[in-house]
Amino acid sequence: MPEKSEQIDQELEDRESEEHAGGGKEMSFLDHLEELRWRLIKALLGLLVGVLLCGIFADRLVNDFILRPSRTITPPLHLINTVPYGQVTFYMMVVIVGGLILSSPWILYQLWKFVEPGLLLKERKYISGIVACTTLCFLAGVAFAYFIMLPYMLQFFATFGTLDIQNMISISEYMSFVLQLILLSGLIFELPMVSYFLARFGIVTPAFMRHYRRHAIVVILIIAAFVTPTTDPITMTVFALPMFLLFEISIWIAKIAQRKREEARAAEA
Repeated sequence: MPEKSEQIDQELEDRESEEHAGGGKEMSFLDHLEELRWRLIKALLGLLVGVLLCGIFADRLVNDFILRPSRTITPPLHLINTVPYGQVTFYMMVVIVGGLILSSPWILYQLWKFVEPGLLLKERKYISGIVACTTLCFLAGVAFAYFIMLPYMLQFFATFGTLDIQNMISISEYMSFVLQLILLSGLIFELPMVSYFLARFGIVTPAFMRHYRRHAIVVILIIAAFVTPTTDPITMTVFALPMFLLFEISIWIAKIAQRKREEARAAEA
Protein backbone atom coordinates (compact mmCIF):
# COMPACT_ATOMS: atom_id res chain seq x y z
CA MET A 1 0.00 0.00 0.00
CA PRO A 2 2.78 2.54 0.80
CA GLU A 3 4.43 1.72 -2.53
CA LYS A 4 1.14 2.27 -4.36
CA SER A 5 0.62 5.59 -2.56
CA GLU A 6 4.12 6.71 -3.54
CA GLN A 7 3.41 5.72 -7.16
CA ILE A 8 0.19 7.79 -7.20
CA ASP A 9 2.02 10.79 -5.70
CA GLN A 10 4.72 10.47 -8.34
CA GLU A 11 2.11 10.35 -11.13
CA LEU A 12 0.45 13.49 -9.75
CA GLU A 13 3.79 15.28 -9.67
CA ASP A 14 4.49 14.22 -13.26
CA ARG A 15 1.07 15.51 -14.33
CA GLU A 16 1.65 18.85 -12.63
CA SER A 17 5.04 19.16 -14.28
CA GLU A 18 3.38 18.67 -17.66
CA GLU A 19 1.33 21.82 -17.11
CA HIS A 20 4.42 24.00 -17.59
CA ALA A 21 6.56 24.42 -20.65
CA GLY A 22 9.39 21.93 -20.57
CA GLY A 23 8.77 21.29 -16.89
CA GLY A 24 9.82 24.83 -15.96
CA LYS A 25 8.51 27.03 -13.20
CA GLU A 26 5.03 28.50 -13.24
CA MET A 27 4.77 31.82 -15.07
CA SER A 28 3.91 34.88 -13.01
CA PHE A 29 1.42 37.58 -14.03
CA LEU A 30 4.25 39.79 -15.32
CA ASP A 31 5.67 36.86 -17.27
CA HIS A 32 2.28 36.37 -18.93
CA LEU A 33 2.16 40.07 -19.83
CA GLU A 34 5.66 39.87 -21.30
CA GLU A 35 4.72 36.77 -23.27
CA LEU A 36 1.56 38.50 -24.52
CA ARG A 37 3.56 41.55 -25.57
CA TRP A 38 5.97 39.50 -27.66
CA ARG A 39 3.20 37.44 -29.22
CA LEU A 40 1.40 40.65 -30.22
CA ILE A 41 4.61 42.05 -31.68
CA LYS A 42 5.21 38.88 -33.71
CA ALA A 43 1.58 38.85 -34.89
CA LEU A 44 1.82 42.50 -35.96
CA LEU A 45 5.09 41.81 -37.78
CA GLY A 46 3.38 38.97 -39.65
CA LEU A 47 0.47 41.27 -40.48
CA LEU A 48 2.95 43.90 -41.70
CA VAL A 49 4.59 41.37 -44.02
CA GLY A 50 1.17 40.36 -45.37
CA VAL A 51 0.20 44.00 -45.91
CA LEU A 52 3.49 44.72 -47.72
CA LEU A 53 3.01 41.71 -50.01
CA CYS A 54 -0.55 42.75 -50.78
CA GLY A 55 0.64 46.32 -51.33
CA ILE A 56 3.05 45.11 -54.02
CA PHE A 57 0.19 43.42 -55.87
CA ALA A 58 -2.48 45.99 -54.93
CA ASP A 59 -3.54 46.69 -58.53
CA ARG A 60 -4.05 43.00 -59.26
CA LEU A 61 -5.95 42.50 -56.01
CA VAL A 62 -8.27 45.37 -56.82
CA ASN A 63 -8.86 44.60 -60.49
CA ASP A 64 -8.74 40.79 -60.52
CA PHE A 65 -10.43 40.03 -57.20
CA ILE A 66 -12.33 42.89 -55.57
CA LEU A 67 -13.83 44.49 -58.70
CA ARG A 68 -14.18 41.29 -60.72
CA PRO A 69 -17.59 40.24 -59.28
CA SER A 70 -19.08 43.63 -60.21
CA ARG A 71 -17.98 43.20 -63.85
CA THR A 72 -19.05 39.58 -64.37
CA ILE A 73 -22.75 40.16 -63.69
CA THR A 74 -25.29 41.37 -66.28
CA PRO A 75 -25.66 44.29 -66.40
CA PRO A 76 -22.36 45.20 -64.72
CA LEU A 77 -22.45 47.51 -61.72
CA HIS A 78 -21.08 51.01 -62.22
CA LEU A 79 -18.79 51.89 -59.33
CA ILE A 80 -18.03 55.55 -58.71
CA ASN A 81 -15.81 57.57 -56.40
CA THR A 82 -17.44 60.55 -54.71
CA VAL A 83 -14.61 61.96 -52.58
CA PRO A 84 -11.05 63.05 -53.54
CA TYR A 85 -9.36 60.49 -51.28
CA GLY A 86 -11.90 57.75 -51.99
CA GLN A 87 -9.62 55.54 -54.06
CA VAL A 88 -6.76 55.97 -51.60
CA THR A 89 -8.99 54.73 -48.78
CA PHE A 90 -10.31 51.95 -51.00
CA TYR A 91 -6.81 50.68 -51.85
CA MET A 92 -5.77 50.88 -48.20
CA MET A 93 -8.75 48.79 -47.13
CA VAL A 94 -8.02 46.19 -49.80
CA VAL A 95 -4.35 45.95 -48.80
CA ILE A 96 -5.05 45.76 -45.05
CA VAL A 97 -7.82 43.16 -45.34
CA GLY A 98 -5.79 41.16 -47.85
CA GLY A 99 -2.80 41.25 -45.51
CA LEU A 100 -4.99 40.15 -42.61
CA ILE A 101 -6.32 37.15 -44.55
CA LEU A 102 -2.85 36.27 -45.83
CA SER A 103 -1.26 36.42 -42.38
CA SER A 104 -4.19 34.80 -40.52
CA PRO A 105 -2.38 31.42 -40.09
CA TRP A 106 0.59 33.18 -38.49
CA ILE A 107 -1.64 35.33 -36.24
CA LEU A 108 -3.63 32.27 -35.11
CA TYR A 109 -0.38 30.42 -34.47
CA GLN A 110 0.84 33.22 -32.18
CA LEU A 111 -2.49 33.16 -30.36
CA TRP A 112 -2.22 29.45 -29.65
CA LYS A 113 1.44 29.74 -28.67
CA PHE A 114 0.34 32.22 -26.01
CA VAL A 115 -2.22 29.71 -24.75
CA GLU A 116 0.29 26.84 -24.93
CA PRO A 117 1.78 27.19 -21.39
CA GLY A 118 -1.65 26.48 -19.92
CA LEU A 119 -1.98 23.20 -21.83
CA LEU A 120 -0.75 19.77 -20.90
CA LEU A 121 2.33 18.51 -22.69
CA LYS A 122 0.32 15.89 -24.61
CA GLU A 123 -2.14 18.58 -25.74
CA ARG A 124 0.48 20.91 -27.21
CA LYS A 125 1.16 18.64 -30.16
CA TYR A 126 -2.32 19.44 -31.46
CA ILE A 127 -1.68 23.21 -31.77
CA SER A 128 -0.53 22.98 -35.40
CA GLY A 129 -3.63 20.96 -36.27
CA ILE A 130 -5.90 23.43 -34.44
CA VAL A 131 -4.32 26.37 -36.28
CA ALA A 132 -4.70 24.57 -39.61
CA CYS A 133 -8.36 23.67 -38.98
CA THR A 134 -9.24 27.17 -37.76
CA THR A 135 -7.59 28.75 -40.78
CA LEU A 136 -9.21 26.26 -43.16
CA CYS A 137 -12.69 26.95 -41.74
CA PHE A 138 -12.22 30.71 -42.05
CA LEU A 139 -10.85 30.54 -45.60
CA ALA A 140 -13.66 28.16 -46.61
CA GLY A 141 -16.17 30.75 -45.42
CA VAL A 142 -14.37 33.49 -47.32
CA ALA A 143 -14.32 31.38 -50.49
CA PHE A 144 -18.03 30.53 -50.16
CA ALA A 145 -18.92 34.20 -49.78
CA TYR A 146 -16.73 35.34 -52.66
CA PHE A 147 -17.52 32.66 -55.26
CA ILE A 148 -21.17 31.92 -54.44
CA MET A 149 -22.88 34.51 -52.27
CA LEU A 150 -21.31 37.70 -53.65
CA PRO A 151 -22.02 37.12 -57.39
CA TYR A 152 -25.55 35.97 -56.64
CA MET A 153 -26.36 38.97 -54.48
CA LEU A 154 -24.75 41.48 -56.86
CA GLN A 155 -26.72 39.98 -59.74
CA PHE A 156 -29.93 40.51 -57.80
CA PHE A 157 -29.04 44.10 -56.93
CA ALA A 158 -28.17 44.87 -60.56
CA THR A 159 -31.48 43.57 -61.95
CA PHE A 160 -33.89 44.64 -59.20
CA GLY A 161 -36.19 47.61 -59.66
CA THR A 162 -37.03 49.83 -62.61
CA LEU A 163 -34.75 50.43 -65.59
CA ASP A 164 -35.34 54.16 -65.28
CA ILE A 165 -33.01 54.22 -62.27
CA GLN A 166 -29.34 53.62 -63.04
CA ASN A 167 -27.36 51.85 -60.35
CA MET A 168 -24.16 53.79 -59.62
CA ILE A 169 -22.61 52.39 -56.44
CA SER A 170 -20.09 54.31 -54.35
CA ILE A 171 -16.80 52.43 -54.15
CA SER A 172 -16.73 52.84 -50.37
CA GLU A 173 -20.21 51.32 -50.01
CA TYR A 174 -19.27 48.48 -52.34
CA MET A 175 -16.13 47.68 -50.37
CA SER A 176 -18.00 47.85 -47.08
CA PHE A 177 -20.61 45.41 -48.39
CA VAL A 178 -17.98 42.98 -49.70
CA LEU A 179 -15.99 43.06 -46.45
CA GLN A 180 -19.05 42.51 -44.25
CA LEU A 181 -20.21 39.59 -46.37
CA ILE A 182 -16.79 37.91 -46.49
CA LEU A 183 -15.93 38.36 -42.81
CA LEU A 184 -19.40 37.29 -41.64
CA SER A 185 -19.22 34.15 -43.75
CA GLY A 186 -15.71 33.40 -42.45
CA LEU A 187 -16.90 33.71 -38.85
CA ILE A 188 -19.96 31.52 -39.47
CA PHE A 189 -17.72 28.78 -40.85
CA GLU A 190 -15.83 28.78 -37.54
CA LEU A 191 -18.87 27.14 -35.91
CA PRO A 192 -17.32 23.62 -35.89
CA MET A 193 -14.21 24.88 -34.09
CA VAL A 194 -16.29 26.83 -31.57
CA SER A 195 -18.38 23.72 -30.91
CA TYR A 196 -15.23 21.68 -30.37
CA PHE A 197 -13.89 23.96 -27.65
CA LEU A 198 -17.27 24.44 -25.97
CA ALA A 199 -17.70 20.69 -25.82
CA ARG A 200 -14.09 20.20 -24.73
CA PHE A 201 -14.69 22.45 -21.73
CA GLY A 202 -18.07 20.83 -21.00
CA ILE A 203 -20.14 23.93 -21.79
CA VAL A 204 -22.22 22.20 -24.48
CA THR A 205 -22.82 18.54 -25.30
CA PRO A 206 -23.88 16.73 -28.49
CA ALA A 207 -27.14 15.77 -26.75
CA PHE A 208 -27.81 19.44 -25.98
CA MET A 209 -27.19 20.40 -29.62
CA ARG A 210 -29.40 17.60 -30.92
CA HIS A 211 -32.16 18.52 -28.47
CA TYR A 212 -32.20 22.12 -29.73
CA ARG A 213 -31.73 21.24 -33.40
CA ARG A 214 -35.20 22.57 -34.27
CA HIS A 215 -34.43 25.86 -32.57
CA ALA A 216 -31.13 26.04 -34.46
CA ILE A 217 -32.96 25.47 -37.76
CA VAL A 218 -35.26 28.41 -37.02
CA VAL A 219 -32.28 30.63 -36.16
CA ILE A 220 -30.49 29.56 -39.36
CA LEU A 221 -33.54 30.36 -41.47
CA ILE A 222 -33.81 33.77 -39.83
CA ILE A 223 -30.14 34.47 -40.57
CA ALA A 224 -30.60 33.28 -44.16
CA ALA A 225 -33.64 35.55 -44.53
CA PHE A 226 -31.58 38.56 -43.45
CA VAL A 227 -28.54 37.66 -45.54
CA THR A 228 -30.25 36.65 -48.79
CA PRO A 229 -31.42 39.46 -51.08
CA THR A 230 -34.65 37.66 -52.09
CA THR A 231 -37.43 35.96 -50.16
CA ASP A 232 -38.01 32.94 -52.41
CA PRO A 233 -37.42 29.52 -50.79
CA ILE A 234 -34.84 28.41 -53.38
CA THR A 235 -32.51 31.31 -52.65
CA MET A 236 -32.91 30.92 -48.90
CA THR A 237 -32.10 27.22 -49.23
CA VAL A 238 -28.90 28.01 -51.12
CA PHE A 239 -27.66 30.14 -48.22
CA ALA A 240 -29.18 28.10 -45.38
CA LEU A 241 -27.96 24.68 -46.53
CA PRO A 242 -24.26 25.32 -45.74
CA MET A 243 -25.25 26.50 -42.25
CA PHE A 244 -27.33 23.36 -41.73
CA LEU A 245 -24.34 21.25 -42.75
CA LEU A 246 -22.05 23.23 -40.45
CA PHE A 247 -24.40 22.65 -37.54
CA GLU A 248 -24.52 18.89 -38.18
CA ILE A 249 -20.74 18.79 -38.52
CA SER A 250 -20.50 20.72 -35.26
CA ILE A 251 -22.58 18.04 -33.50
CA TRP A 252 -20.22 15.36 -34.78
CA ILE A 253 -17.17 17.36 -33.73
CA ALA A 254 -18.69 18.06 -30.31
CA LYS A 255 -19.15 14.32 -29.88
CA ILE A 256 -15.45 13.77 -30.54
CA ALA A 257 -14.50 16.55 -28.13
CA GLN A 258 -16.78 15.12 -25.43
CA ARG A 259 -15.21 11.69 -25.82
CA LYS A 260 -11.73 13.18 -25.44
CA ARG A 261 -12.88 15.06 -22.35
CA GLU A 262 -14.28 11.90 -20.79
CA GLU A 263 -11.09 10.00 -21.58
CA ALA A 264 -9.00 12.73 -19.97
CA ARG A 265 -11.16 12.75 -16.84
CA ALA A 266 -11.01 8.95 -16.64
CA ALA A 267 -7.23 9.06 -16.92
CA GLU A 268 -7.04 11.64 -14.12
CA ALA A 269 -9.29 9.50 -11.93
